[in-house]
Amino acid sequence: MTRRLPVRRTRADAGPVPAGPSVRILDLAFRRGSRVAPHGKTKPERDRLRAELKIVRSSATVLRHLRLEARPVRDAMARDFERALVSKAFGSGAGERALTRLERAEVRIRGITRESVRETHRAPDHESLGAVVRAFYGRLSSFVREVDPDLDCLRGIARYLDARPQLVPGTLTLVVAGFPNVGKSSLVARLSTARPKVAGYPFTTLSLALGHADLGFDRLQVVDTPGILGRAGRANRAEVEAQTAVERAATAVLFVLDPTGSSGYSLEEQERLLARWRAEYPSLPIIPVETKSDLLSRGSGRLAVSAVTGDGVEALWKAIRSRLPERAAAVEPTAAPGREEEWVPFEEARPSGDGMAVERTLPRPAAARRGRAR
Repeated sequence: MTRRLPVRRTRADAGPVPAGPSVRILDLAFRRGSRVAPHGKTKPERDRLRAELKIVRSSATVLRHLRLEARPVRDAMARDFERALVSKAFGSGAGERALTRLERAEVRIRGITRESVRETHRAPDHESLGAVVRAFYGRLSSFVREVDPDLDCLRGIARYLDARPQLVPGTLTLVVAGFPNVGKSSLVARLSTARPKVAGYPFTTLSLALGHADLGFDRLQVVDTPGILGRAGRANRAEVEAQTAVERAATAVLFVLDPTGSSGYSLEEQERLLARWRAEYPSLPIIPVETKSDLLSRGSGRLAVSAVTGDGVEALWKAIRSRLPERAAAVEPTAAPGREEEWVPFEEARPSGDGMAVERTLPRPAAARRGRAR
């Protein structure tokens, strides 16, 4: 019996390698550059203009698409919460490094564009102009392909952030946190416009969810977070997101505890995490609340609510409002001292002998108006 040797799969056997983002960007750029139709008095003039337009248009197309790829991440990096999320999910400085490399590529592309345009003015004939354009296309392709990994990174960050809620900076934010399956999502649905998925098994919430509640003049952002087990150094991505929301976005934290034991975690474990957070965030208002009061009411003196029946929700709202910062009193606009109401001039049409004559009514002094009123 002949023994068959294992065959090593080559790159060709594995199928085509997926094209990077640079392929589509360069294809669009070269296609746009090929559509130029310059006007000129002589053929040499038209040839030079055609070469120059190919260079300028293809360069502008590449630069525009690089900026479009970078814009969502650059905007997110300006906000502390999103920047912290990206750092935890993709590694410290990953987004900043990719943006920096794209900026460097843009500077190099602008440089070779200016250099190639100058060369078109020095090219003596049609063949020389073609050589200048081909050399520019080659250098442009090289610079764009170099940032393929950075474009992939930025696209991954953008998709990650699109799947997360965008918090409005400077808005009051209540972060609802606690162990898995203690009733956080059901309580968030009671308190806000959010309608998170609710199920009877742990880690139902896999990422952050956002709802809003009306506080009169203000709007409160209510953030539902994945369950946190309080494992130092061993947290999964969902737990890291919840921890980041507490650290970077919370005006106050609603810490949810389940005293019934139906979550699968003991009350002692939950109390330890609550005590640890109070020690780690001494300046952050943390409001503990016990859920599932319709199943167990133990009279501990702590706030107790039922997301099913709504019992205790009003008392919880009062506790939340008492721990939020007071809104600054609105300042009523005041008129200048001694200023009278203005009379706005208007034009009134009155009949005259040869049609309609327009008579302008001018504002009268305030004293005259008061005398007429009497």
